[in-house]
Amino acid sequence: MDSINEIGGTLSDKIQRVFGKLAIDKRRLPSSQLQKRGIPSYVGEWLLDSIVPGTGDIKPEEAAKLLRWVGKNIPGPGEQHVVKYRLSQGESVRALTPVEVEITINKKGQFSRHAQFKLLGLDDVEISTELLDKYPDLLRHGMWGVVELANETMGVTIKSFKPMQAVVNLDLYKRARGEFSLGEWRELMLLSMGYNPNEFDEEQRTVLLARLLPLVQNNMHIMELAPKGTGKSYFYENISPQVRLISGGNVSPAVLFVNNSSGQWGLLARFAVVVLDEVQTLKFHNPDEIIGGLKGYLANAKITRGGLHEIGSGCGLVLLANILLDERQLPVRPFLVDELPPFLRETAFLDRILGIIPGWKAAKLSGMSFANRVGLKSDFFGDVLLALRTDLTLNQYVKKRVRFTGTRSYTRNDDSVRSMATGLMKIQFPDGNVSDLDFQVHCLTPAIEYRQLIWGQIYRMDAEYRQYDQDLRYDLEK
Repeated sequence: MDSINEIGGTLSDKIQRVFGKLAIDKRRLPSSQLQKRGIPSYVGEWLLDSIVPGTGDIKPEEAAKLLRWVGKNIPGPGEQHVVKYRLSQGESVRALTPVEVEITINKKGQFSRHAQFKLLGLDDVEISTELLDKYPDLLRHGMWGVVELANETMGVTIKSFKPMQAVVNLDLYKRARGEFSLGEWRELMLLSMGYNPNEFDEEQRTVLLARLLPLVQNNMHIMELAPKGTGKSYFYENISPQVRLISGGNVSPAVLFVNNSSGQWGLLARFAVVVLDEVQTLKFHNPDEIIGGLKGYLANAKITRGGLHEIGSGCGLVLLANILLDERQLPVRPFLVDELPPFLRETAFLDRILGIIPGWKAAKLSGMSFANRVGLKSDFFGDVLLALRTDLTLNQYVKKRVRFTGTRSYTRNDDSVRSMATGLMKIQFPDGNVSDLDFQVHCLTPAIEYRQLIWGQIYRMDAEYRQYDQDLRYDLEK
């Protein structure tokens, strides 16, 4: 049920009053069936609000209108040749689709640019410099939008492009935080992520909120361990086009870092967050080179390969892995990382992962686990979270306030705890208004727990680390 807030209305009423058109009834997307067409939430909600705005489940007449638009503008996977045939016959084709652009250079030093439309089966489409100057994200991680294509003398060309873009006002977002109690804001965050907060207790809510950490903090490299069915990948694949989920297939140094032959930068250079899903089943081409490159990147935020190229990046790396639980719903193996591939269990690599999110504490998802009330639109929510990366005031607050209280500290532990505590503060207290007690309970304590989980692993695996305190102790400076 929708909770009643202190002024008598429901939380949904308050969200709509405070955020206006940036809010949406989360029930509408599942009943629209759009996600069965391979459309992520951040696109589906934008589409719903554009064509059939409203509240509650989709009505039959709304569904009919939506399906007519989808049938006309979103070609299915079996219609790629239909699209190509229409273009060959001189027709213009209009479609809602993701667009990526690649710049290549030949042996003569000549540059060429090509737009790629994977949903349409087109990978060599002419695009103007005007569009690239106007929308540089096409060159970084690609953009969703409505495109019009035509076949002209130089080949298939983009005639027009209207991107799906949210307007981010970080100041408005921070001011809005003051309208909500902490409990209401945590519910809003979970609803906006696509979860039903009523199905999770407070500890489980914190675990789910921790999945936002890589979005709000640069270079937030974390691991989540959980059994199947806890929705580890569900959130990441539906929050933002700047998040790339890799699930299955081969992962090579060229894919992650840079292709030395073409000079094309890999995923870690082009996206805000890269998620490796079910890492036990991924096939890593040349794992030694990948781990070597990752250790360097995780340590200094610079991407390089063989010394031929180098670039800085704020991309966060997320590793998702399934683990077995006993009858008490606790990990079966004493070493949490035992089920990872051997090359991912190297202590020097694990040490560079800031923390482990204990996903085994989050309940498995059921039909009741998904948002059924008003939350923030996914496209706005994802963009505003990423915008919080540039807000360094909270970083400075945490750096000044959090201190190590043990005997002998280790710099990576200190940095990891402070970074995760800062991220949890940005998620729950983006305006910076937080009491010492709330910061301790909702930011610092979880950050210590998540770092302790990784630190406990490497402490027992490698005697080199036993010169430092085994138990992490941090407190707030008065």
